Amino acid sequence: MWTSDELKKIEKADELNLASLRGDGTLRTPVTMWVVRVDDNLYVRAVKGRAGAWFRGVLTRGEGRIWSGGVEQEVLFVDETEPAVNERIDLAYREKYRRHPKEYVDACVTPEARAATIKLIPREK
Repeated sequence: MWTSDELKKIEKADELNLASLRGDGTLRTPVTMWVVRVDDNLYVRAVKGRAGAWFRGVLTRGEGRIWSGGVEQEVLFVDETEPAVNERIDLAYREKYRRHPKEYVDACVTPEARAATIKLIPREK
């Protein structure tokens, strides 16, 4: 479970770095992306959909590490497929990143990106 402090720090951060684990347990090269908070959960999306390179890497072992807002955390990656939750995630992207060009924000809420929504779950240290 995320702590209140971790959620606040990551929510305030514009970007998140994510590195998934390879099959052999080593970390892949981190990628930078946008992150949103809905309730006490954090989500990221692959704007290229499920075919995107980093997304395929997430599927390899379903775990890795994130860095954002001064927080570094080992995480599990879980597909978020619930339509009602994804609608709230769409709204969170539009709200948090509204100061960015519309085409960048729109890319985060396409059907392809929505189908590649990942919930970040902290692993126990």
